[in-house]
Amino acid sequence: MNTLQSPVKKTYSTSWIMLLALLTALGPLSIDMYLPALPQMAKDFGVSTQMVANTLPAYFLGLAIGQLIYGPLSDRIGRKKPLYFGLTLYVVASLLCVLVSNEWALIAARVLQALGGCVGVVIARAAIRDRLDMNASAQAFASMMIVMGVAPILAPTLGALVLSYFNWHAIFVFLMMIGVACWLCIHFFFQETLAPERRLRLNLTQVFQLYAAIFQDRSFRVPMLAGCFSGGVLFCYISSSAAILMNGYGLNQQHFAIAFGSNAFGIMLLSTLNKKMGKHLSVFTRLKIGGFIQLAGALVLVLAGLLQHAPIGLVYAGMFLAVSGIGFTGPNAMALAMSEQGARAGTASAVMGSMQFACGLLGGVILNFLVWTDLMNMATLMLCFISIAMLAIFSLSPEKVMAQS
Repeated sequence: MNTLQSPVKKTYSTSWIMLLALLTALGPLSIDMYLPALPQMAKDFGVSTQMVANTLPAYFLGLAIGQLIYGPLSDRIGRKKPLYFGLTLYVVASLLCVLVSNEWALIAARVLQALGGCVGVVIARAAIRDRLDMNASAQAFASMMIVMGVAPILAPTLGALVLSYFNWHAIFVFLMMIGVACWLCIHFFFQETLAPERRLRLNLTQVFQLYAAIFQDRSFRVPMLAGCFSGGVLFCYISSSAAILMNGYGLNQQHFAIAFGSNAFGIMLLSTLNKKMGKHLSVFTRLKIGGFIQLAGALVLVLAGLLQHAPIGLVYAGMFLAVSGIGFTGPNAMALAMSEQGARAGTASAVMGSMQFACGLLGGVILNFLVWTDLMNMATLMLCFISIAMLAIFSLSPEKVMAQS
């Protein structure tokens, strides 16, 4: 039997996508919800805010490593069992975050939290590829992005709301409760999507061979690079937006939460538009549109960075375009990358997710060494990332892409 057998279904239910979106939303909730609490946490631990902020790249590290584990594991034993383990680890790690007494323990607990929570995004992508063809997958990824886009809109506001009544520990209690809810939803509502006869019998050596084979597969590698570097723009924004908007332009916590959330709303808006255009434009064409939108945003930000006193409206417009364009680039790059992966979809999903967060780590490291203003540093790195993504997009063969459709 061909282990790379393609799925034949072209439809999916809204409830199924909602469940997958809930699993995927653990990531943005865990990343963004505690951001308003960083100064309070730093005060409690007696360290700088930047020191506590290192829990963010620690979470990215856990996400990058964990996905490489769950991918081949889910290809071997199915999609549901890894969900049980990962969500249990997430709940336990969230409890540890509540109980920690210093910043180093929190960093360790955040790595564990990410190692558990990342199972959702791996399985969600693989489950979509298990059931749907490429065009339906692009639609499903767009639908999922619309739903999960609510998470970064609400997360900072929810965090600020919790802090108005409780201390920062309550944020991690809230995340733990969400993890429990996800576990229960998986137990009662998630049906296995990878039949036993399609599972890969992998030992450790074969896992590394599978990773090598996936990287050598150009139909995966090129759209993966396009998706990772266009998505890396978002990590540049997450790392720099607070310093630019709060320190540079004097926005308070509430105004910053609104600005942050409106950019996340932009991703939802363009994801919705991307989905509606699916009947009229190809996956490849929509990917190019997203790339040009993000490139325009990066160029606007570079212009703002060159001005001595750039108006905040210009800065916000550039951020909105650079971030919102992910609503086009993300789903379509994902659909193209996963289109020929078949039974190894879990491993391929893990590779793509891991590389995305590796771009986030790379961006965070580079930003520490750039010597211009916070705005110019972010704009320059965004322009570099989206330029690499555009090179990848235009190195794709439209004829082969259409043949995959």
